[in-house]
Amino acid sequence: MNWEEESEEEPKLKYERLSNGVTEILQKDAASCMTVHDKFLALGTHYGKVYLLDVQGNITQKFDVSPVKINQISLDESGEHMGVCSEDGKVQVFGLYSGEEFHETFDCPIKLLLFERSWMSRWKSSVLHEGEGNIRSVKWRGHLIAWTNNMGVKIFDITSKQRITNVPRDDISLRPDMYPCSLCWKDGVTLIIGWGTSVKICSVKERHASEMRDLPSRYVEIVSQFETEFYVSGLAPLCDQLVVLSYVKEVSEKTEREYCARPRLDIIQPLSETCEEISSDALTVRGFQENECRDYHLEYSEGESLFYIVSPRDVVVAKERDQDDHIDWLLEKKKYEEALMAAEISQKNIKRHKILDIGLAYINHLVEKGEYDIAARKCQKILGKNAALWEYEVYKFKEIGQLKAISPYLPRGDPVLKPLIYEMILHEFLESDYEGFASLIREWPGDLYNNSVIVQAVRDHLKKDSQNRTLLKTLAELYTYDKNYVNALEIYLTLRHKDVFQLIHKHNLFSSIKDKIVLLMDFDSEKAVDMLLDNEDKISIKKVVEELEDRPELQHVYLHKLFKRDHHKGQRYHEKQISLYAEYDRSNLLPFLRDSTHCPLEKALEICQQRNFVEETVYLLSRMGNSRSALKMIMEELHDVDKAIEFAKEQDDGELWEDLILYSIDKPPFITGLLNNIGTHVDPILLIHRIKEGMEIPNLRDSLVKILQDYNLQILLREGCKKILVADSLSLLKKMHRTQMKGVLVDEENICESCLSPILPSDAAKPFSVLVFHCRHMFHKECLPGPSTNSPAQFCGICSAKHRGPGSAILEMKK
Repeated sequence: MNWEEESEEEPKLKYERLSNGVTEILQKDAASCMTVHDKFLALGTHYGKVYLLDVQGNITQKFDVSPVKINQISLDESGEHMGVCSEDGKVQVFGLYSGEEFHETFDCPIKLLLFERSWMSRWKSSVLHEGEGNIRSVKWRGHLIAWTNNMGVKIFDITSKQRITNVPRDDISLRPDMYPCSLCWKDGVTLIIGWGTSVKICSVKERHASEMRDLPSRYVEIVSQFETEFYVSGLAPLCDQLVVLSYVKEVSEKTEREYCARPRLDIIQPLSETCEEISSDALTVRGFQENECRDYHLEYSEGESLFYIVSPRDVVVAKERDQDDHIDWLLEKKKYEEALMAAEISQKNIKRHKILDIGLAYINHLVEKGEYDIAARKCQKILGKNAALWEYEVYKFKEIGQLKAISPYLPRGDPVLKPLIYEMILHEFLESDYEGFASLIREWPGDLYNNSVIVQAVRDHLKKDSQNRTLLKTLAELYTYDKNYVNALEIYLTLRHKDVFQLIHKHNLFSSIKDKIVLLMDFDSEKAVDMLLDNEDKISIKKVVEELEDRPELQHVYLHKLFKRDHHKGQRYHEKQISLYAEYDRSNLLPFLRDSTHCPLEKALEICQQRNFVEETVYLLSRMGNSRSALKMIMEELHDVDKAIEFAKEQDDGELWEDLILYSIDKPPFITGLLNNIGTHVDPILLIHRIKEGMEIPNLRDSLVKILQDYNLQILLREGCKKILVADSLSLLKKMHRTQMKGVLVDEENICESCLSPILPSDAAKPFSVLVFHCRHMFHKECLPGPSTNSPAQFCGICSAKHRGPGSAILEMKK
């Protein structure tokens, strides 16, 4: 049964007919009113009967109250007493469990009477209101009674026995019997009034003592009022919002006649002078085409937010939608992801739905839409660790030819599926996508599938495409997992694959590569050399050199790196290395000659001279002690005066400087270089005197200026040093003088530096004479020789012997 209009917005309420006994009642009778208690319902009919029902609509009690229509039913809070008024003016009160009854009959139109039980359980009546027509509705809450008549709404305060307000009706054109007023107490002080198309919310407030005078202690303030689109048939509170049952009349487009449409149940948010519609549902109740505004009533259960829409032929219950209903709506709108999220968040509260069922429906929906990758990805979260469901889904993906889509997301640990599942996917890739197959072999642990089955499948494919690098590499990986390392190594070497070194290291395959060293070096000489040198104990230097004998360029790479690591390990090959460096790596020949202590110099000199390697020859001549030949070679072969000067500086030999000057004296550019550079090593005047008169020397003036500047700089440096020295000497002299002028403690612990006896006599009464020098050495006077006539001053003998600049005596103590 569809109660609400089709809308993209989720409805706030859900609806169901009150069936069972209610269906039976309304087949023969018509509902006229209803009231709701927490424990049961009371339904009045047009034929004067009152039925007590449970919340499912089953009849629990039946009362034949009157031969005419029941207008209103009232229940006390405990649910033990029921008051009923009928169309013939009778008011009856029943004790539902005690059997007591009260009857009163009124003439129409009636007064509003208040009956109170007095002393001796007698009933005392008092008139609350009369003279304004029929009393059409009464609602009592706490100490306040609200009622309506043809003129408006009144509120009476029982505690003060005063009527505190009169709220007049707005649209007096509407017949009050056809469009009755709807009253509803939201709480003990808030009355909601709906009449015609007008809604008012009234708040009962306490009047301040200073404003009392003769006025009632309470007054009413209208806090909100607004107009609705349709006629109000009933009102009920829902938190801070309102539920409004509306009677709707529409005009037919064809006949242009007015007709009764389906009633509406709206949730609205009241504001001070207007309202905001939250939701609006059109209700398909039985016989709505014949119903008038007065035929509809809205009753509610405060505790459970249940709303009962009463019409003559139907009673509909509206409930707030729970999380299960929310999920129903999301699934209906195919919002599976949101439904799944809602179920996960509220998994403790949902009763009808299961997260797994929603998830499976979501996966099916994605598959139907052709979004296979997303569907496969969602399997991870939805199927979790359920191996049986995983396998079921894999077969579903196989049926639609989308095994590749699910392959990246298959579980690889907890849980592990049957090997057949993984093999099935690997075969699928092997048939159409070698790269994808290789990726899976790398990513999946080898124990997920039967390795030998897959190895055989790869071999079968290699029969058709024997040089396919992807298949060969993957086969090597399969061999590796199967610990068939020799076969794997053979494939890796054929492919020149980077993993070959890792494989050798990891599985210690050095014995298998002794005859494959050239292959390894051809593949990656740097990595191969590092591996061979790191594992010298497994493959000897001699073996490697022998294997590379026919490939001297590779032999050089190996021996060069060996020399870099250790200058002595390959000393037996140093002579061979001279030729190798000369042939393949001249830039490193000179560093090798400098660092090697095992290199035969004569052999090296012979090779360098044959190849006319000047720098290397110069170095070797110098190292062999033939510096003059080396210098001559620099000047004659290289023509580099700066290098010649540098060489002469390194050797620091006067004869070399003389040779350099003699060679340069007839070469003006060389003279310029010498003038600019030798000033700090050789007296420039020696060179200047030898320059022939009339010789043109480039930049001579600048060179002479530089010599003079260098000289001046030396003079300034000397003068500066002298000043510093004098200042330091003076400072130290003053410090020494201050130190020597200080007093010197002489006590029993001091000894004579000559006789080594205590400096002070043990008997203090005896006379003694002590000499103390500035250097703090002490002597008995008799232990020292007397001062000579040539040198009347007396000096410390210890300091004089050690050339310390002996201090003179500073104190002579006598007694």
